[in-house]
Amino acid sequence: MDPKLIEILVCPVCKGPLDYRRGATEMICKGCRLAYPVHDDIPVLIEQEARELGPEE
Repeated sequence: MDPKLIEILVCPVCKGPLDYRRGATEMICKGCRLAYPVHDDIPVLIEQEARELGPEE
């Protein structure tokens, strides 16, 4: 994924920053504890498509 794109993307729920997990191909919002999937280098920033992070994540 383009590093410049990663810098400007925010969580659609809280507008907080997202962290890119390259190995898991997910964008993580620590504030909302949501993980948004990334398919073919395209982040899917739809709340209904996100998974909730577990307590250990």
